[in-house]
Amino acid sequence: MGWVETYRGRVDARDLGLTLIHEHVFVRNPELERNLHDEGWDEDRFVEEAVATLDRLHDLGVRTVVDLTVPGLGRDSAVVARVAERARVNLVASTGWYTPASLPLFFALNGPGRVVEGTDALTTMFVRDITEGIAGTGVRAGMIKIATDAAGFTGDVVRVMEAAAVAQLETGVPITTHSVPSTRNGLEQQEFFVERGVAPDRLVIGHSCDTDDLAYLRTLMDNGSTLGMDRFGMTHVFPDDLRLETVIALAEEGYADRMVLSHDAAVYSHVTPPAWRAAHTPDWRMDALFTTFIPRLIEGGVSQSAIDRMLIDNPRRLLEVKG
Repeated sequence: MGWVETYRGRVDARDLGLTLIHEHVFVRNPELERNLHDEGWDEDRFVEEAVATLDRLHDLGVRTVVDLTVPGLGRDSAVVARVAERARVNLVASTGWYTPASLPLFFALNGPGRVVEGTDALTTMFVRDITEGIAGTGVRAGMIKIATDAAGFTGDVVRVMEAAAVAQLETGVPITTHSVPSTRNGLEQQEFFVERGVAPDRLVIGHSCDTDDLAYLRTLMDNGSTLGMDRFGMTHVFPDDLRLETVIALAEEGYADRMVLSHDAAVYSHVTPPAWRAAHTPDWRMDALFTTFIPRLIEGGVSQSAIDRMLIDNPRRLLEVKG
């Protein structure tokens, strides 16, 4: 077995245990916080809430949580480190850039063939985050996150994806995506990375539970990638009943070895604040799989061994790095 980098250092992949592979601790925007006051954010308060949330997950059997908050979503690893040093679960950091359409202006002017000639800052950052540590914290990233949204493969989105492919090939760390299943763009993501040498089994097509298009989902898995069934509780995007039916149907067909389960939830999000979530999406929480959705999967005929595969074996296979 290999290893996985966490906030508290490298751990043996065999020790990951039950893993939520797509969550967020804090989704923030420091520039907006400074200039358009975010009345909801209180660092000390939400550090305490994050520790309590992760400890509740530990009580429910969770041993590892992957924080997919990357730049573009307000990643602040120094603040999350305050949580990780006290929480009982392993917390895995991520690199990448959340870019639905455009990068910050810096990237338009800096890089190969640009006004300020130099190496590609994205590639440099992704590799450094994985091999040396994030922003001077010494915390090494264990996953790469990219996004392809409704705007499609814009120039900046392609630039991020190119850097992610280079970083994956250089480090072995897996890539997970933000996809829009209604457009079936997971197929484009998969093709893009495979053409650049990324093995399809090192790729998670995220948010694949936002559709019940079984033919599309089977194609992604038959091509070798894993589906991120990772938005349980997000009823404002897609009905949970259909998410459950889709996972049950695919598990019945023998695809449990190509799915991972999670929520894409956050302890605090500036985009969808806690009060809004409590009022509109009360099941969009990191414990909802265990309190609500796994019992319904089992009632629907999904075996405990298939649940373990999706929450233990598959995340371990994906996150494990050998060298």
